[in-house]
Amino acid sequence: MKQISHEKYTLDCPSRQLLEMLSDKWVPALIIILSEGPHRPGDLQRSLEGISKKMLRQTLKNLEIWGLVDRQDYETVPPRVEYALTDLGLKFMEPLALLCHWAAQNGDDVFSIYSKKLAAAGKLELPEDVAGGLTAHHLPQ
Repeated sequence: MKQISHEKYTLDCPSRQLLEMLSDKWVPALIIILSEGPHRPGDLQRSLEGISKKMLRQTLKNLEIWGLVDRQDYETVPPRVEYALTDLGLKFMEPLALLCHWAAQNGDDVFSIYSKKLAAAGKLELPEDVAGGLTAHHLPQ
């Protein structure tokens, strides 16, 4: 795997800028859902527990501006709009799938280490019933 030199990872580095854009909290989930096919905004909101309408609109607009998502307005009454991945958005699924695979393989270890360090620092009390099976749901936000 090609290494990235920290000297080249400056504020104006295209890789850094792109990774910062795509690391938005809701972007990966929206990309994954849209990889299944076009979705209406209401369907997307129901699929993403915790996302507000405002945040959904903002994230979809950003994805559209970045060229990863296409918005189709059918100009009907009542209004009907669908969002779908562009070819570029579909290409983004490749590295995202690798990251999801890594998370599935290593998530338990990461959460275990993280929760133990928080507990050692007095920032988290580990409930006895989940000490071996903590997930992100149990950790402070």
